[in-house]
This record gives sequence, structure tokens and C-alpha cells, in this order.
Amino acid sequence: MTDHERLLDELRPGAFAIAYRMLGSVSEAEDVVQEALLRVHQALEGGESIAVPRAFVATVTTRLAINELRSARARRERYVGEWLPEPIITDGRDDPARHAETADSLSLALLVLLESLSPEQRAVLLLHDVFGYGYPEIAVIVGKSEGNVRQLASRARRHVRQRSPRFQPTREQREELARRFFAAVEQGDLAGLETLLAHDVELTGDGGGKVPSLARSLRGRARVARTLVVNWGRLGALIPEVSLHPVEVNGGAGARLHRGRELLGVWALDIADGQITGIRSIANPDKLAHLGPVADLNSILRPGRTRQES
Repeated sequence: MTDHERLLDELRPGAFAIAYRMLGSVSEAEDVVQEALLRVHQALEGGESIAVPRAFVATVTTRLAINELRSARARRERYVGEWLPEPIITDGRDDPARHAETADSLSLALLVLLESLSPEQRAVLLLHDVFGYGYPEIAVIVGKSEGNVRQLASRARRHVRQRSPRFQPTREQREELARRFFAAVEQGDLAGLETLLAHDVELTGDGGGKVPSLARSLRGRARVARTLVVNWGRLGALIPEVSLHPVEVNGGAGARLHRGRELLGVWALDIADGQITGIRSIANPDKLAHLGPVADLNSILRPGRTRQES
């Protein structure tokens, strides 16, 4: 491995960490990182002296991600159903998670919240509050004055804090609540499930129009609990070998849904104040491909649907 190759390898995790949080997509982030590192490589091969490689690649990555986010938002406006970020498994088995540093800023809840910010607000907030860049550095990266950058950060931070939970659970509390939740779902324990859910809990599904999913988010303890129990029962009847495997998703509690070795979906839980406040189900196969073999859910469900209709 040459010195240049070694440097690019060292820069990759930080670049991916920025790009993924900016875009909420593993595939889009990897494209941005590849382009950013290519530009670093070209600069080095051209004899350009890069005094601070980390700052150079952060600048290129952020600018590329801002441009990509603008075009991605246009695509997401045409997205079928609810759009959720692509999940990553942060318990050490999913390769992209190796690059996504600072797991506490990876939650799907935060990434969804960041979607409501402008690309520049999102970049400034992440660079300052997550990655520790100073305002003068950020001003150069995003091409704005330091005063404008401070205003962007203040507005973005105020927006995020207004919609963030006040009390975060410890890791032990989170894992115990998740364990009870998944057990209640699998056992069809409606009453037990309701005791774990916040009164305004939200259930969101993302099938991308490619596999069955909720058409829109559901709210309310009783409604969400009943939907989970009924849908799990139906899924179990159609796919007897379906199973839940608790894992850490984006730094929080979650699970992988499997049929044998094939992945059916990923669930991520939002937990605050001792209750589950959100359940996010990602089943769009395009958003799961980086996690391993993905089942063809439509083909699996088709025979069962035919039997039910006959």
C-alpha cells in the first residue's frame, strides 16, 4: 500500500460519517465519499500540497453532500409512501457502521428530524455539534460568512432541541425495554405491549412502493399496539419461519426481521422517558441490500395471498 493509498484509507471513515449523516443513505453516502477521495487522490497525484487532509476531505465531502441532498430531496418528494433513512447496524457486524463515528448522533429519529433543515443548516449543525469543527472552519467549508454560519447553527439547533426528548434512557434501560417489546410482539401480548408504548407513539413504515408497508404513519398507543400484533400474526401465518433478531440499529435499540438467512426488514425503536415513542420499519429492499441477502418478500407472500383469496 502506497502512502497515498494509506492516507485515503485513513480519511474514508470520517468522510463517510459526514456524508451518511448529511444524506441518510448508505448508497448515496458511499458515492459521495468515492468522489471526494478521488478528488483528494487527483490533487495528490498532481503534486498539490494538502496541508490538512482531514479538513480538505471534509470540505469536499460536505459540498458534494449538500449538492446531492438538494437533488435527493426532489426524488424524495416523489417517493412512494413514507421515506426513512437507510439503517446501519452498529453492533460491529455491518461494515458501514465501522465508518460512522459517534453513534449517539446516528439515530434514525435524529436523521429524520434533520430532513426538515436546509442542506446548509444540516451541514453546519453536524460539522459543529457532532464533528467539532469551529465556526471559522465551517464558514470556509460551506462558503458563507462566519456570522451567517453562526445564525444557521443557532436556528438549526433550536429546531432540533424543540423536538428532541428531554430524558434519554441508559443503555441498560433501552435494552430491557426493547427486550420486553419484541417479546410482547412475538407473543401477541396486546395488553403487555400497550404498557410499553407512549400514549402518542408513532409507527412508520417504509416499503418504497416495492413491498407491502403502511401507507401512512399511525399514532396512538392502542392503534399502534393492535396493528403490530395483527400484522405480526399475519406475517407469521404467511411466513412461518419469520423471526426477530434484536440488534443495535443506528446506535439505538432495534431488530432485524429474517426468513432463514434472508433479511425481510429492520425495525428501529425511539425510546424516551421510559417508554417507546416511535417504531420505524424499513422494508424497502433497496435500503437493506448493504446489510446482506434480502428476501423477495413479494414472491414469498404471493402463494399465501393466493390461498387466502381462493
